[in-house]
Amino acid sequence: MTVVADERVARFLAELGRALTGEVESGTTARATYSMDASNYRHVPLAVVFPSTVEDLATTVRLCREFRIPITARGAGTSIGGQALGEGVVIDYSRHLNRVLEIDPEARTARVQPGVVLDALRAAAAPHGLTFGPDPSTHSRCTIGGMVGNDACGSHSVAWGRTADNVVELDVLTADGTRLTIGPSLPDDPRVAASKQLALDNLALLRTSFPSIPRRVSGYALDQLLPENGTNLVRALVGTEGTCVLLTEITVRLVPAPAARALVVAGYADDVAAADAVPSVLPLKPLTVEGMGRDLIDSLLMRRSHPAVDLLPAGRGWLFVEVGGADPAEAAARAAEVAAVLERETGAATVVETRPADQRVLWSVREAAAGIVTRMPDGSEAWPGWEDSAVPPANLGGYLRDFRALLGKYGLRGVPYGHFGEGCVHVRINFGLTTEEGRRQFRGFMEDAADLVVRHGGSLSGEHGDGQARAELLSRMYPPEILALFERFKAIWDPGDLFNPGNLVRPRKLDADLRFDGPVRSLPVTLKYPHDGGSVATATRRCVGVGACVDKSSGVMCPSYMVTGREEHSTRGRSRLLFEMMRGETVTDGWRSSEVLEALDLCLACKGCLSDCPVNVDMASYKAEFLHQHYAGRMRPASHYTLGFLPVLARLASGAPRLANRVLGGRLSGLVKKAGGITPERSLPRFAPRTFRRGFRAQERGRPRVVLWPDTFTNFLSPEVGHDAVRVLEHAGFDVVLPSSSVCCGLTWISTGQLGVARRVLRRTVRVLRAELEAGTPIVGLEPSCLAVFRHDSRELLDDGELHGLPSRAFTLAEFLEKYAPDVEFPQVEASAITQQHCHQHAVMGNAADERLLRRVGVANRTLDSGCCGLAGNFGVEKGHYEVSVAAARRVLVPEVEAAPEDTMVLADGFSCRTQIDDLTGRRALHLAQVLARALDRGGA
Repeated sequence: MTVVADERVARFLAELGRALTGEVESGTTARATYSMDASNYRHVPLAVVFPSTVEDLATTVRLCREFRIPITARGAGTSIGGQALGEGVVIDYSRHLNRVLEIDPEARTARVQPGVVLDALRAAAAPHGLTFGPDPSTHSRCTIGGMVGNDACGSHSVAWGRTADNVVELDVLTADGTRLTIGPSLPDDPRVAASKQLALDNLALLRTSFPSIPRRVSGYALDQLLPENGTNLVRALVGTEGTCVLLTEITVRLVPAPAARALVVAGYADDVAAADAVPSVLPLKPLTVEGMGRDLIDSLLMRRSHPAVDLLPAGRGWLFVEVGGADPAEAAARAAEVAAVLERETGAATVVETRPADQRVLWSVREAAAGIVTRMPDGSEAWPGWEDSAVPPANLGGYLRDFRALLGKYGLRGVPYGHFGEGCVHVRINFGLTTEEGRRQFRGFMEDAADLVVRHGGSLSGEHGDGQARAELLSRMYPPEILALFERFKAIWDPGDLFNPGNLVRPRKLDADLRFDGPVRSLPVTLKYPHDGGSVATATRRCVGVGACVDKSSGVMCPSYMVTGREEHSTRGRSRLLFEMMRGETVTDGWRSSEVLEALDLCLACKGCLSDCPVNVDMASYKAEFLHQHYAGRMRPASHYTLGFLPVLARLASGAPRLANRVLGGRLSGLVKKAGGITPERSLPRFAPRTFRRGFRAQERGRPRVVLWPDTFTNFLSPEVGHDAVRVLEHAGFDVVLPSSSVCCGLTWISTGQLGVARRVLRRTVRVLRAELEAGTPIVGLEPSCLAVFRHDSRELLDDGELHGLPSRAFTLAEFLEKYAPDVEFPQVEASAITQQHCHQHAVMGNAADERLLRRVGVANRTLDSGCCGLAGNFGVEKGHYEVSVAAARRVLVPEVEAAPEDTMVLADGFSCRTQIDDLTGRRALHLAQVLARALDRGGA
């Protein structure tokens, strides 16, 4: 860009910032985090605008037109085709223009702003027994505006159609600033008249050039302007991918939600056989017909076990057929009918699932598929591109056979799955997009795949739109005359090519602007990245943008984003900043980057993304690496020396705990906090008068041995938990031993990015434990975060040979009892409880064994869907983090604890979780060991 252009952009940004009530962000952080969507492409914008009013939108359009700056409208940034990317201004509706304005239950409509998340609309409609029919797997974060832009569909389009079938009216802003309402009654506007005339002048062409299939999403739907289609300009504008107008309000049609649902899962020899069975089930009017093959399940199991596997019938390909009913009995009866037809006519093995919880488990596989299949079963990378082609459902089996043959011809692999009931197939393919040869292969395959789907009477896109990925291929689907009409339609509405240029009309090349096609910096690394070939650059490519981390409704990931709502505080946003850091163009100063440091500062290192992200992004490890490299040879924040060296300081304090507590809790506490980088709102911990190790007395009775891990928190701060665990383990028939000398897992040094110290500490610990490890002695950990180091982080710091089997020898208390003492009896507690599950336990170990053990001892437990407690070890104690720490806790955890009756036990194995609960609610939370010890007290054991 020339100096003159730079000056023009500077003037533009200055005027824009002055004129808007919403925000304009043009710094490195915003430009980097909005440079990618869920596609293969990368376009770095000049700025991101977060309009707070329609007037802000109008002002943005006026200034962009005046300064010749293109505009790209963005929903949740989960687009697969690249249509949410642009090098001018990106408009993000989701921050402010995100309200459900009206629900009209009688008319069965809703009026919404474009940034409304689909699940928010469905929640608003639910009290009236209504829902919005289209439901992409990204329903927890995709926006209605984005759905209109792409003509999104989802799994229930078999019953309720695409977005285009469910939009009543659009309030739009045109490129010249005119506001129009497009609906059943069309306004008197020259653009409307020109659109009508375009159709009237080309009736024969429009009637013969569009494939008649339920999932034809590619190109402009100009056939909807035909008289026999009611000159439906709304449907013609839906799916135009932000290239014609900007949305300001949307009125959508709602449909009655079935009171009850049942799910039939039918097993076949493979996914092709499942596709062949689709015509047998469609006459039964199901709500949805989804299909997948064994390779999708294998990709899932590559990451971790999943309960859905045990619910599937025999086979290597499956159809998921959902039906509804006025009540559970009717739904079950309809499901039984579907199962009988599929067994009789297609030879399927079937399972009918009527329990909502198990239905959710099964659907969770399908909803996570877009992320799961970005890694092949062998761990290699796979990418979108040929993502959502669609054919007539009757042709699906033949298309899949030919498609798999095409993959074989190119030596490629993919994992097809999708909306089989409407002939739509999703797939990620292991294109070699990081090499020149791989990119040539990518282009050749895409051209041949386009020809293949057209031969089968299909559409390049059946759900996600064309974008940069497929718009260049439209000439293989439509004749030149139709492409010329697309250009004329675009020119009617956007003659200056202001809106999303390079998409659909005069498209960019499908193999240009690939996010992988650029420099990769060679930066030093310390962690091993065993699942990414030892490469931090490969690790930063894990995020493919599907946006599970920007779901604010539930789960552990991502607590800081749930509080701030800012993209750079999501796992996705942080991943993109790290990706740009490795590229070195937008983020230019490598490990010294202040932008990356600022974004990672509010990462709680909760590890939620390790389990909740479909591609297992491990932001806690990336943060540790970044801090380690960022502060190499430099002075660190004070909290790194105090909280990072907590195990050392705790050992010193244990020599005179009363004196330490007087200093930490007295008049000097303020100075201690200030010097130590600790937030003034937090109280400092009180050290136990006697450590757990000092109070421990081994009772060698010749029984099987178990090592009880004396973590820093249990040993110095809550030794009562350790003593109760000893009682429980001895009751279970074991001799309890402690490590022969003082040891530490290194957690606090990992979380503060002092990886050299952490490695030395862990290596010494393994030496101390080596004899027990080689003897096969199991290790029980009481603090989930320390145990997660053994199970996960240890492999990032040490080679497997150095660990001597440590990860497989370390257990939670419940896991150990279930594996080594399954028949041990505990007296019944007969109580109710709520559990705050530690984030690291959720991410690495899970709490299924805890749930089963609590049921065995008579505890009616409910594990909260509360996410991170917000304290998160050192995070919530450090200066500058208190507000986010408390806000994370007040989102769900604090209200749940405060609402719980006094006689309801509050359970939390994590020391941080118990501390946060105590500080914010005054309730004392218990460790599982304490619950079991209470049972022993009641039983006289």
